[in-house]
Amino acid sequence: MIDPADPGDAVLAFLAERHLASLTTMRADGSPHVVPVGFSYSPAERLVRVITFAPSTKARNAARGGRAAVSQVDGGRWLTLEGTVSLATDDSSVAAAVAGYAARYRQPGERLDRVAIEITVDRIMGRA
Repeated sequence: MIDPADPGDAVLAFLAERHLASLTTMRADGSPHVVPVGFSYSPAERLVRVITFAPSTKARNAARGGRAAVSQVDGGRWLTLEGTVSLATDDSSVAAAVAGYAARYRQPGERLDRVAIEITVDRIMGRA
């Protein structure tokens, strides 16, 4: 286990590299919904952000709350960040998610129905 309060430079560097990840949220029936995503991580807030669109399954799952995880892999390096999940629809949260995505990947196209999945990280596992 890696301390979310002090993950270390190697973990933060790995989380800044351009890698896709899998996002796991829980469906209403309790089964996992796993999809590839881009994400950003704010270590100061211990917050994972994923941009998506409101009618998506992952957004509906996040709106129910509970727990979620993102996991990225690069050869022998891997990290899984877990925590409570929520759906952010307010302009400032969505803008922060878009800015994080743009900094790590590229500027996303405009969407009127954009929302942000937020995971408040309380557990980090892996090897960076």
